[in-house]
Amino acid sequence: MVQAQQAPVGPLIRLSPEDEDRRESGPQKNFYFATGDKSTARYQSAGFFGQRLRPYLAGNAAALSSLNAYRRQKWLLLTERLVFVSAVSLYSQQVLAKPSEQQYFNSTQKVAVGVAAFSLLSNVLISYHTNGHFQRAVGEYNAGLSSARVGMVQRLTPSAVGLTAGASGRPQLALSWSLR
Repeated sequence: MVQAQQAPVGPLIRLSPEDEDRRESGPQKNFYFATGDKSTARYQSAGFFGQRLRPYLAGNAAALSSLNAYRRQKWLLLTERLVFVSAVSLYSQQVLAKPSEQQYFNSTQKVAVGVAAFSLLSNVLISYHTNGHFQRAVGEYNAGLSSARVGMVQRLTPSAVGLTAGASGRPQLALSWSLR
């Protein structure tokens, strides 16, 4: 009898209750996760870029891809913050450049205000999807675990069942499968 090899099954990853409820444009702070049984859950920080979660996701390419997208979004967020602080600093330096008088809107300051406004707008766009990438990484990992735990019969079940009209007009059963 030949047995099919199964992928290694890792622990189920759960986010903290606060992080499960975090929406797309929620706060940009570290996620906390736990592995193992719910009764013995010890939540640990995933790190700013999710680096502490990466070893758990090592065998799941889809989850790692989402975690990489999360890391990219966090780098964009840090870059945006640096640009904003630089623009505000430049504006402040230009205001206080001359000790005898303060100048509030010369051409350099106009550019600095424009860069700061663009930076704030980009912050909204960057922050909107950042949390979703992390939650998607955990979800894809856990979905991969459930498919690794089911038997061959479960894998062969159709993904969609329906009725269609045949060439003669009689109804026919339509089945489709999703290949992963």
